[in-house]
Amino acid sequence: MGSVYRATDENLGVFVAVKENLFLSDEYARQFRLEANILAGLRHPSLPRVSDHFVIDRQGQYLVMDYIEGEDLRQLLDRSGAPPEDEVIRMGASVCDALTYLHTREPPIVHRDIKPGNIRLTPDGNIVLVDFGLAKLMLDNQSTTTGARAMTPGYSPPEQYGTAHTDPRSDIYSLGATMYVAMTNAVPEDALARATGNADLTNPRKLVPTLNRKLSAAVLKAMAVDPKARYQTAEEFKQALIEAQSQPGSFISRPISTPKNGTPVNGSRGIAPSQPVPNGRVDHPKKTVISHWRERVAGLALLVLIVLGGVYGLGHRNVFSPFFAGARPTAEFTPTRLVPESSPSPRPHPTSTLAEVKPLVTATLPQVAAPVINTPALSPTSAIAAESSEQIAFVSERSGSPQLWIMNSDGSNLRQITAIKDGACQPDWAPDGKRLVFISPCPSMASGRYTQYPGSSLHIIHSDGTGQIDLPLAPEGDFDPAWSPDGKEIAFTSLKNGRPRIYSLNLSTNGRTDLSHTAYEDRQPAWSPDGKRLAFVRLYGSEQIWIMNADGSYQKQVTRSNDLNDFWPAWTPDGEILFFGQSTSASLLPWLMAIRQEDFGTDREFKVPAFKQTDFGFIAQAQVSPDNHWIVFEGWSGPDSHEIWVMTVSGAERQPLTSGSSLNYSPVWSPAIK
Repeated sequence: MGSVYRATDENLGVFVAVKENLFLSDEYARQFRLEANILAGLRHPSLPRVSDHFVIDRQGQYLVMDYIEGEDLRQLLDRSGAPPEDEVIRMGASVCDALTYLHTREPPIVHRDIKPGNIRLTPDGNIVLVDFGLAKLMLDNQSTTTGARAMTPGYSPPEQYGTAHTDPRSDIYSLGATMYVAMTNAVPEDALARATGNADLTNPRKLVPTLNRKLSAAVLKAMAVDPKARYQTAEEFKQALIEAQSQPGSFISRPISTPKNGTPVNGSRGIAPSQPVPNGRVDHPKKTVISHWRERVAGLALLVLIVLGGVYGLGHRNVFSPFFAGARPTAEFTPTRLVPESSPSPRPHPTSTLAEVKPLVTATLPQVAAPVINTPALSPTSAIAAESSEQIAFVSERSGSPQLWIMNSDGSNLRQITAIKDGACQPDWAPDGKRLVFISPCPSMASGRYTQYPGSSLHIIHSDGTGQIDLPLAPEGDFDPAWSPDGKEIAFTSLKNGRPRIYSLNLSTNGRTDLSHTAYEDRQPAWSPDGKRLAFVRLYGSEQIWIMNADGSYQKQVTRSNDLNDFWPAWTPDGEILFFGQSTSASLLPWLMAIRQEDFGTDREFKVPAFKQTDFGFIAQAQVSPDNHWIVFEGWSGPDSHEIWVMTVSGAERQPLTSGSSLNYSPVWSPAIK
């Protein structure tokens, strides 16, 4: 839909922000002109202002704004977590001032897209409300139709869905939701789900028991489903926030911290006094200088979701077809981003539409050495058995359909334990090492790797193939089972509510608990070794790794890979490192990444094996052995070579455990039995 650039004003020699609109239909052009007209007339220290507006024929429309240095609230939360309560109050009161200014214009202006990413924090402590692309002028004859509509789950009020009337109280709801996130670092339940009785708003004091009661009450009132039950003006909301602060007047004098000099300008939007070009000169007098960063805006995310939705409509997504050809893209690591140097040109499976999705940008980035993982020097395959006598369960199609097989950790004593007509796949061990949970039916991976299994259900079987138990099912489909370390629960993905969400099944009561609590698409849960947390995959623009508590609370993003997709999380037995697969949207061919627990929420992920080391092909569904020394994974270098491999946790001593012409995948290491 568009991008935001940092550019140079050649006449004044200052940096400016340039917002580009690539959709040139009459409606988008009208909305873009409306945004320019709204911003050009605003004069408030917490609101942006447009200094120019121009069109390049058949290319795009452009808004020119003063460039602002700093970060947005979302970046602050990801960097350092929830700020102190009085700083949250100061932020909310400042935005209330801006909203009071907007709502009292003639005609009034409603922002309609308040969220953490649209609240900018400058190094000098100023707070700026940005991005008026969805703003509405409340004209008498256009009270419900002026302006584009978009819904951000968790932040948009219920009246913003469909064609209902939006007014200043809609902004009060969105600001309340933004403050909810600032206080708890957790996205609240979606307003539409609350309005239809499908969800209840979690009291923020349940997530943060020490939270100020007055502040919590003020935010909950602002987020009332019924607009009449909210604060009726932004000034009312501001006064409630002031009364909640611990020290009178603190919201005026205590700026929210944000780094000076060098905060990445990803998505930088809004205004501040224009920044002069270094050395007071312009390096390129003949043309505008545009920095090498782009912002992916909501329209592009919507287009990607439409592509995904088309595949979902077919009942599954073909994500990693075994018939792709081409070499794995070489990647580099940087603290700000990880992207491939170049993307291969794979031959996608005919039914895959995702292979046509291209990444926004590619770049060559400086190499940073991966952290060293201490691993014993083990060489021949027999050394594996000497260190670990556990078994490996996996899926093989050597008998003609996907079935569960088990072998020793050195590849010996291979045996089949299921013979189900509709196939069996996705095994996971019980902590007693005697049983496995799996799903059925399962189509052959020869038709594409699936991330959803409509109509599938969970089953338990003994490791000798006896005593199969069918667990309670949702007709829509249950899959991705993960047995809890205490053996009492199984976490899994379900399509019960129409989209993938993570649930837990209590094996004593057969009761199901929804752990996702959001409108996002979540899947592939993985228990931490202590059973207190779950890592999982969330579709959050791209697919990223998140974690949450075992009860679904405190959901936090772990990986920040931007245009890359992350999946298949797997903890080390000590809980110190989280391994996961990664790919570009274009190639969909995975390599293996890892991130240390202390680096969760940062860009300090690293590749295994390290960059520049000899590689042999693609890696999928890796899992660490109970002794923390080995990784078992599915590896392949061609369409007919899907085999089970092992290597040390640092990526050395790679050895195949299976061989043949059949497809072998989804390996899982049996637990250490104490």
